[in-house]
Amino acid sequence: MENCLSFPPVCAPDARVLVLGSMPGVASLNARQYYAHPRNAFWPVMYALWGETPPAEYEKRLEFLKAHRVALWDVAAACFREGSLDSGIRNARPNDFAALFAACPEIRAVFFNGQAAWTLYHRLCPELGGGAARTRLPSTSPAYTMPFEQKLAAWRVVRLAAEGEEKSI
Repeated sequence: MENCLSFPPVCAPDARVLVLGSMPGVASLNARQYYAHPRNAFWPVMYALWGETPPAEYEKRLEFLKAHRVALWDVAAACFREGSLDSGIRNARPNDFAALFAACPEIRAVFFNGQAAWTLYHRLCPELGGGAARTRLPSTSPAYTMPFEQKLAAWRVVRLAAEGEEKSI
């Protein structure tokens, strides 16, 4: 089993939403980039929400999220796992969500990228949330075989919340 360490959060102080994964997969850990697997739909979905196409440059992708008031992080700060499957996560330790919510007090909605992130968060830190609404979304992982358009439709709530229209969710 490999010892996996998550990345720092991607956030600006004015973030309104937080998107949480479980733990980066092997491709992401090796690239030191969130959602680096070429078949993961995260970046195409996020950009499609605003009618844009993701650029190749990772730093521009991160700036895009911040500009749209979207924070990004993982539930686990560290874990042991063989390969990339969430089902292989063992001995997970949570990230410091209290510090994140204190640094980003405008976060009103937390979106979970798939069932594994949802389950892990509620197991490791059920008392946290900063008062934010919590919503499980379909995973953008290529292992979750829902068609792209269906994933995109489900993820539209992220844009609504980021633009302050959470009453429309």
